[in-house]
Amino acid sequence: MRILLVEDTTDVADAIVAHLLRLGHTVDWEANGRKAANMVTDERYDLIILDVMLPELDGYALLKRIRSVPLNTQVLMLTACAEIEERVNALDTGADDYLTKPFDFRELEARIRVLLRRCGGDSTNLLKCANLTLDRKSRTAKVNDVPLDLTRREITLLEIIISHPGRIFGKDELIDKLFTIDDNPSANSVEQYIARLRKKLSHAQFEIRTLRGLGYQVVLS
Repeated sequence: MRILLVEDTTDVADAIVAHLLRLGHTVDWEANGRKAANMVTDERYDLIILDVMLPELDGYALLKRIRSVPLNTQVLMLTACAEIEERVNALDTGADDYLTKPFDFRELEARIRVLLRRCGGDSTNLLKCANLTLDRKSRTAKVNDVPLDLTRREITLLEIIISHPGRIFGKDELIDKLFTIDDNPSANSVEQYIARLRKKLSHAQFEIRTLRGLGYQVVLS
């Protein structure tokens, strides 16, 4: 899924971004709170990971702006302060979860999975569509229990479109979900990934249908 990380400590941000990319997420990073505020005016992001101490606009002020729009985007707050008042303040201001630094990346992963499941109304990490099962934790997919050889971005695209069978996903929406602001993708990029998925999903009991001028739709066989 597409994640915005707002963190001004470069080495911490680099480590988080690298880790999330390995998991298959699309990640944008911004160190300045005021600049980040200009990036969250719509629901482009599925999750915002937000540090408290930021230049120009701190995490609490930015969180208030996010919730005043309002956006349904999930927000995970990060802070070095372990005081209970700090955690309560973050949750009362509108954060969906809270993680204290330093943290284990396994806990960060787990909390992200919970928040993204909450977005989709799912209770487990297993996402099923007909005879296909996608495991959000291991970032793997199987058709009839046979593993599929999918790239990181193909897994992400598959996760997006099978989360809502029947829903039409426009190319612009998929570009926003799959690519960062630095990637410079085109509509042709989405077409290529869809074409690759179709070949690898030849035994799946659903099809990815193209609706000319509208986008793509998962239709059960």
